[in-house]
Amino acid sequence: MVRRKVSAWAGFVQGSHREELLICQFSDMTNSKGCVWSGGNPFAFSLPLVLAQLIFIFFVTRITFALIQPLKQSMVSAQLIAGIILGRSGFGRFDAYSALIFPPEGRMVLQTISDVGFMFHVFVLGVQVDPTMLRRAGRNAVLIGVSSFFMPFALGGLACYVLPYLTVIDDATAHFLPLLSIINSASFFPVITSLLSDLKILNSEIGRIATLASLVNDGCIYASSILLTTIDASSNYSKWNGVLAIAWIGTFLIVIVFAVRPLVKHIARTIPERGAMKESHFLMIAVLALLCGFVAQSLGQPPAVGTFILGVVVPEGPPLGSSMVYKIDSFCTGLLLPAKFAISGLTLDIFSLGRGKSLIGVEAVILLGYLGKFAGTLVSAVHFAVSFQDAVPLALIMCCKGIIEASFYIALKDTGAITSEAYALLLITMLVITGIVRPLIWYLYDPSRRYLGYRTNSIQHLDPTSELRVQVCIHNEDNVPSLVNLLDVSNPSRRRPIAVFVLNLMELKGSAAALLVPTHNRKGKPKLKSLPSRTEHISNAFNILAHRNQGSMMAQHFTSIVPYATMHDDICTIAVDKGVNIVIIPFHKQWAIDGTVGANFPAIRMVNQQVLHKAPCSVGILVDRGQLADNTQILFGHSVFRITMLYLGGPDDDEALAYCCRMLGHPHISMSLVWLKHSSDNIEKCMESHMIQWFKANNVDAGRVSYQEEVVNDAVGTTQVLRSLEDSCDLCIVGRDHKQSELTLGINEWIECPELGFIGDMLATSDYSFSLLVVQQTPPGTEFINTQPLQPVASSFYSGSDKYSQHSASGKYSQHSASGKYSQHSGYGPFG
Repeated sequence: MVRRKVSAWAGFVQGSHREELLICQFSDMTNSKGCVWSGGNPFAFSLPLVLAQLIFIFFVTRITFALIQPLKQSMVSAQLIAGIILGRSGFGRFDAYSALIFPPEGRMVLQTISDVGFMFHVFVLGVQVDPTMLRRAGRNAVLIGVSSFFMPFALGGLACYVLPYLTVIDDATAHFLPLLSIINSASFFPVITSLLSDLKILNSEIGRIATLASLVNDGCIYASSILLTTIDASSNYSKWNGVLAIAWIGTFLIVIVFAVRPLVKHIARTIPERGAMKESHFLMIAVLALLCGFVAQSLGQPPAVGTFILGVVVPEGPPLGSSMVYKIDSFCTGLLLPAKFAISGLTLDIFSLGRGKSLIGVEAVILLGYLGKFAGTLVSAVHFAVSFQDAVPLALIMCCKGIIEASFYIALKDTGAITSEAYALLLITMLVITGIVRPLIWYLYDPSRRYLGYRTNSIQHLDPTSELRVQVCIHNEDNVPSLVNLLDVSNPSRRRPIAVFVLNLMELKGSAAALLVPTHNRKGKPKLKSLPSRTEHISNAFNILAHRNQGSMMAQHFTSIVPYATMHDDICTIAVDKGVNIVIIPFHKQWAIDGTVGANFPAIRMVNQQVLHKAPCSVGILVDRGQLADNTQILFGHSVFRITMLYLGGPDDDEALAYCCRMLGHPHISMSLVWLKHSSDNIEKCMESHMIQWFKANNVDAGRVSYQEEVVNDAVGTTQVLRSLEDSCDLCIVGRDHKQSELTLGINEWIECPELGFIGDMLATSDYSFSLLVVQQTPPGTEFINTQPLQPVASSFYSGSDKYSQHSASGKYSQHSASGKYSQHSGYGPFG
């Protein structure tokens, strides 16, 4: 038997629009069948060849991404650059390489596989889109989105009209320039949200404006695309073809919305909130995606458009949306998608750019599109009261291009709508401008600027009879009992009311847009039905607490759905907007019944560390070992709940003691203040702080309140005192930071969790069984804004939250500037 050395022959023939490549391939050259043992070439067979191509593209793409990632570049840029390296501008200039790795017959199979991968990737992007966001988009975001589309479109259209009078423009270029001006006007939602997520500003103020504006911009580009399709069908065939094109597209959308969408929603309802998706359901939706791609292609649209529309009607977020994203995204995005853009780079020859006669006109339209996009966004944003400092990065964000634009350029080149030179200009310009803009955005915009460097009143500097504003953060329902009971022992009363701001924190899964909304109205009814059921359960628990303390406690509820990497921004934003005095966050470890660590959440630890570093108010980390979760002691007084304040000195201990003083007077708690002093200290060397003096003068003679001074020589004595608390304490409260002294020498050398401080870290080990609250006072060196008082909110009604805007639930709060300077009560309390 004669073995063939090649699998196909290729040659050029005249096509309908241009000269095309004709490939004749043997039907049996698919599987190599071990030809390497007989001296055959496995690359002559289609299956081994496509496997080798995928592997080669994967490694080149990953190496390229590793090199450009420090410059804040995206994976799409890495894929396009890898394609250029592999194509005619790089390795493709060597004929032996091209014939071996990317022969013409091998590209066909690879392109088909990559198109399927791209189609499913676009489906995933559609799943992550929440179309109901358009209802929540305000007038300003809508107008910013519209102006960011029409300004570059107008400039591009003007350039298309003027350029033929200024330079040489051939007929082919003049034909596609209007189409180019429309595509350059787009800022696609998946591209913008991916950029915001990469730069960790998805849930920032500018990030939310850009998200909504890009969604509006998408609507404009899709409407323009349908209109162009209709006009093209009418001009090339007949007027009735244009009408039929609209009719068929409309029918397709109606079937998707009124037939497919109810089916998908029914599937979503059958999946438990924390359960797994059935394989049959996954396969059904995957087949629907293939069917939508086929129908879209038959109607003259790219197949990815059909799968994107199907993805939009799939409910985003858990359980269905996140399951689909998890099952599809890794394989399609990580392995098949790079091949799509590598193939696009294979035909790109940057050395051919100097040979086109009309390239100056093409580049002029491209650059005017970017300029119009920047100017349209900047002017409209400044007009709607966005500061110029924030409007510039917002305009730069809207100028960025990505995967959707690149796929459009590829489709236009493949259909012959644009020339190879124009295609090269579009891709190179996109890479250069986006490559410059991304690090520039990262440099210019810091979302923490809004609250970093400003602070509200700490508890120590708050009048004891003033309203205490507490923000509690919930990561899961297990955090609720302990936080509810901690608020209860904080002793709310009409004389000393407490305003509670409950922030329900959830990781962003299966969705592209971050969310921060008030989730309950004044009657306690859910405002957003699409949120998980746990939101209502958490709110009910705090509403019951507020109702039990009616007239002295108020609860407002917020939900934040963001990536863990930027979750601290929402925590700090609520703290600033509501003038919070202390934020209480759960520790990242949870204990089992036997006292061992039952669960560990490193992502929550990262959030806690960021909050400690950037919070504009005091912060408390609650380590719950079960005592606070049992409310029978606190609520019914079956036994006294024992609280111990461990005092070593310093501003954090002063803040912790100030919080303890708010608890005094609760009928079901006992309070013990333990002051650790060194044996060599005397009156001159160890002056009592204002907090100690106030505590001794006002509370020592009260019932269930005790004060003791423990004199120790070194860290061993300190450890003995800490161990003596084991049998007489349910909750220990301590400051986070302490000055290094002989009392703590050696303890700080074996610290596991620096966010607790070395005393808190020691008390959080398995050697101790009581719960722990570690308090950090507002960092020094921050600017205190204190000009107008905030009106109290806890005395008006027991629960509810209004719009997250310029007014609190029952009173206005003072907003002094766009940077987030807020005030609370004028004057310092008796503790400061």
